[in-house]
Amino acid sequence: MELIPALDLIGGTVVRLTQGDYAAVTTYGDPVELALSFAASGATRIHLVDLDAAKSGDPINRPVIRAITDAVTIPVQTGGGIRSAADVEWLLGAGVDRVILGTVAIEQPELACSIAAAAPNQVLLGLDYRVDGDGRLLPAGRGWLTLGDQTVFELLHRYADAPFGGVVATAIARDGMLGGPDLESLAHLVATSPFGVIASGGVASLDDLRALAEIGRHGRTLLGAITGKAVLDGRFSVEEGVAACRASA
Repeated sequence: MELIPALDLIGGTVVRLTQGDYAAVTTYGDPVELALSFAASGATRIHLVDLDAAKSGDPINRPVIRAITDAVTIPVQTGGGIRSAADVEWLLGAGVDRVILGTVAIEQPELACSIAAAAPNQVLLGLDYRVDGDGRLLPAGRGWLTLGDQTVFELLHRYADAPFGGVVATAIARDGMLGGPDLESLAHLVATSPFGVIASGGVASLDDLRALAEIGRHGRTLLGAITGKAVLDGRFSVEEGVAACRASA
């Protein structure tokens, strides 16, 4: 399982939101410096989220994304506000290794499939979900401000034959809360998804990473675990996180 440290961007600065709330923002500083520190500490990939684009569709953080891909030698994946084939083309041309479709995957499945077909395995599904009163996983779009009417599992079934490179599953209720990942839902996703799964949301400790690495131990396992606030707040270092994931391999 790959450790993937995350940098969320608003106005060119690294931030963290609490449960996707744009009014609950903590700032952390310069994204290029943080990306370089992650790479120097042993990260093999960096996860970027353009929160401005996710909310409004305005990709104002593109200069920062390009600066990061120019600065680091490890792969960078990015999501947030990617709504067209032109967006994907620009990001891949700017040195991004993988792009993540969220809102488009929920609202425009034909467009999502055509984008994936144009860049096989470089396009990931970003399914950020809330659990409703019936225990269903409902995907959220437009900066987590809207909910889809199909479940995460229904969407994955719909996309089963498309050339997506994986799915990033984010438990919104746990994101930024440092309360632990949604192990039950992730285990179900790993067992049933037609694509490899990257977990996001709730990681607070090295024990959380070890628990994620144990999912599907005797079958399919998680491809990776995204961690943002825990690393930025110093709960564990990138080096410690990479070691925990490697020891559990």
